[in-house]
Amino acid sequence: MKGKKIAFIGLGVMGYPMAGHLSDSGHQVTVYNRTSSKAEKWTKTFNGKSASTPQEAARFSDIVFICVGNDDDVRSVIYGETGVLSSLKPGSIVVDHTTTSAVLAIELANACKNKGIHFIDAPVSGGQAGAENGTLTVMCGGEQSTYNHITEVISAYSKHSVLLGGHGQGQRCKMVNQICIAGILQGLSEALLLAEKSQLNIEQVTSALTHGAAGSWQMANRAVTMSSDQFDFGFAIDWMRKDLLICLNEAENHGLTLPMTLDVNQRYQQLIQQGLGRMDTSVLIRSYANSQKPALIA
Repeated sequence: MKGKKIAFIGLGVMGYPMAGHLSDSGHQVTVYNRTSSKAEKWTKTFNGKSASTPQEAARFSDIVFICVGNDDDVRSVIYGETGVLSSLKPGSIVVDHTTTSAVLAIELANACKNKGIHFIDAPVSGGQAGAENGTLTVMCGGEQSTYNHITEVISAYSKHSVLLGGHGQGQRCKMVNQICIAGILQGLSEALLLAEKSQLNIEQVTSALTHGAAGSWQMANRAVTMSSDQFDFGFAIDWMRKDLLICLNEAENHGLTLPMTLDVNQRYQQLIQQGLGRMDTSVLIRSYANSQKPALIA
């Protein structure tokens, strides 16, 4: 699988290092980013080329990876005269690492199929640190034969990948992942408030609980910073709220109500209205702390 011709579309905090790992693994990588200066910076750091359009990046590529913001962002680089599908050769593969709706994944799979192109929806988990360290988890939806063709390539930046079923199932698994994170942060927020009121040392609490049944990545990596009111890093709540809305829409399609997810989503919306949209998801604790304060009497 060495020496594949690869296009990577989207050089955000995730895509930039992921494309770098592909280059370092010996693949011929051409990158495209909406802000061209970011692509130019990437080519100075890694062995690869930049393109002025998704179409140019995808031309002659064996695999095109996409890692952008949302459903509409994906459509903007896939379709149209300068989109990926306008130049991609039949038999090639499109892998979408963007967290999107399952509806979009199925739409893209059909659009690719009409041109003889294979498609995998492949959202990731592990955050910026996982992308930089090459330890992401990749949740895939698509055909087994297509998945088999990409597993060695994506191992450049992942420690684990799994095919969960047909197109859209990777995105649905990512929805489950985001709901789990929301629930953990909700519980951790309330728990830390009680710990602080009880005058417990948060570092000692974290040390005591991390390796037990209550342990989680969020506790190990966010408990101390949450208690110190530090949030200017990590996965922004702007993006988490986008993801939770996808979860809620999917649940509605199945006739489900998700009370916890709805509550956390509403709290994030309130925090965004306070200007905290770029803060890490662990800023959720501020919402629970503020709800403890008695309302002022006019």
